Order: sequence, then C-alpha cells, then structure tokens
Amino acid sequence: MRLALDGVAKKVGAQTWLHDVSLALPGGVTVLLGATQAGKTSLMRIMAGLDAPTAGRVLVDGVDVTGTPVRKRNVAMVYQQFINYPAMTVAANIASPLRLRGAKDIDARVREIARRLHIETFLERHPAELSGGQQQRVALARALAKGAPLVLLDEPLANLDYKLREELREELGELFAAGQSTVVYATTEPAEALLLGGHTAVLGAGRLLQYGPTAEVFHAPDSLCVACAFSDPPMNLLAASASAQGVRLEDGAQLALPFAQGAAAATGLTVGLRASALRVHARPGDVRVHGVVELAEISGSDTFVHAATPWGRLVAQLTGVHGFALGAAITLHLDPAQAYVFGADGRLLCAPARRGGG
Repeated sequence: MRLALDGVAKKVGAQTWLHDVSLALPGGVTVLLGATQAGKTSLMRIMAGLDAPTAGRVLVDGVDVTGTPVRKRNVAMVYQQFINYPAMTVAANIASPLRLRGAKDIDARVREIARRLHIETFLERHPAELSGGQQQRVALARALAKGAPLVLLDEPLANLDYKLREELREELGELFAAGQSTVVYATTEPAEALLLGGHTAVLGAGRLLQYGPTAEVFHAPDSLCVACAFSDPPMNLLAASASAQGVRLEDGAQLALPFAQGAAAATGLTVGLRASALRVHARPGDVRVHGVVELAEISGSDTFVHAATPWGRLVAQLTGVHGFALGAAITLHLDPAQAYVFGADGRLLCAPARRGGG
C-alpha cells in the first residue's frame, strides 16, 4: 500500500492538534517519533479512518479515501492498551479476522503466526490466563493474521516492563521486515525507532519536523528540536559562539569544527553532544573537561554518569557496568568531531561525519 497525507490538519475547538502534515510513506516500516501530545495518535487515527481531518487529504495508492470510514478500509490497529476477546481462546482470537474473510487453512495459519510470536503453547488458554506481555502478543498476532496492507501500532509496548519491551522490540523488527504490509509504529522512545529501522517521522506539537530514513534522521537532524526528540538520554546542550578554530564554549574551551561561519552564525550557537560521545578514557585529539560525579545510574549494560562541569551538567553514557562514588572527581573526554552545532535559529550547521556508512 502507498499511503500519503496531503496537507492534513486537525482542529478540535480552538486547538490545533495537527498543522499541515504532508507525508508519503514508501512502504515497509515508518516510525512516528515524538513526545506525548506530539500528534502521533491524532495522525494515526486519521490514517485509519477513525477520524476525519479538518483539512487535507488521505490518499491510498493515489485514491482519495479521506471520507471513507474505517469499516470500509482494510486496516489493522494495535493500541497501547491491548484489546482481546476475553471469552475466546488465544487461537480463536487470532483466527477471528481469518474467519471473517473466509480464509482457508485457518488452523495452520493461526499456528504459524503464534509460532512467530512465541505463543503457540498458549493457544487453548484465554487472555485472562496470560501475562501482560503474552496478551499483547495475542493482540499483535490478531493484527498480523488480518493480513491488512496497512498495520498501525500506537505505542504497543508502552505498558510492558523493561525486559518484555526489549524482547518484543527485536521480534517486531524481524516480523515487519518479513511482512508485506505498510507498518506505522508510534513511539516516544528513540531506541525503538533505531531498532525498527525503516523511515522515521519526528513530530513535535502537531508539526512534522523531519522525515526520512531512520539512520539519516538520527545522524543528521535538521534542527535542535529533532536532535532532542531523537536522543535518549537527552542530548547535552552547550552555549557557544564562533571562533577562528570552530566554536568557543562559555568557559573558553575551543572545539575545532568545520562549519560555515557566516555573520549570522557568529553568536547564539548551541553545541550538542550525545551522551554516548563522552568517554572516561582519552584518545589522541580529545578535548577534556573536569567535573564532579552527581549521579551514576546503571541501566541494562550501560552506566549513565551525571557530572557537574564548567560546561554545565553533562550526562555520559558508558558501555559496561561501572562504579562511581558520588562527589568523586571525573574527567570526561570528547572527540570534537562528534559534536553537533546548531545556529541561533535552531537549524543544524554541523554534524559528525558518519564512518563506515553506518
């Protein structure tokens, strides 16, 4: 399916929920990434036909379907709050869209989809007998069984615990890569967008901020707003001005960065540092900053160190599990080539060069 939005806007009373969104999905997976109330669910409901836009058109394979209700569209949708039929077994839940279509070999197809989602041992159980993660898998299986050309997933993993989210993220990426549907996946988490790949549309306050292949949007955000939305933990932001070497931070530190230093870019710059760009081990050519440890958090296999420095409060993401005493001295190291520079208007002026095509 080729889905396109042409100047879509949505107003509710005096409030504008979506501002003139134009978007053409190339097939495969598109992630809608943005904070709560960025407009993801509003946009997805218009794609599904659950809501009508105040202005603009929805096109499917070049045909205007703006006024076509959801019951007349072939769409599958999975919500944050998973919905299953409680009186039916897992097998009957998955089979329900197949029976509506009069499909053949229903039992075999149910077992194949259940196997792919690792719920084949639960087929004779009822949803209430399953864990939250297993129930969400049933809802996903039913959506996949429908075989719809458009599958919409509205933060489907948000209510699951950390371990289940990590497990399902990887499985969904594999399932979507093997499928034939156009998949739209809404999330607040940059890690999900990176894992699912495909294309990402970054939304903010009802506006489309940037759209493109996920890796390109992550590595070359058009603006400071996009960079902040696509960074977890939040990007470290430092006030700076242009200098002969590149940029000068407020404490006088210099970062040698190649960017066009026009008069308009001389002041009011912002340097952005992803947490993963900061290290505790020096490499040739590094710039270093001394600080004091304020907090050290271990999450999964990474350690997040919060430090007070002359550059401000910085967060470093270190691979592995490390121990840091609160109040201890710490020296963080940075390759200047890993820094972003944004102008006073928030537009990207300089981004790190990508290595090895990654």
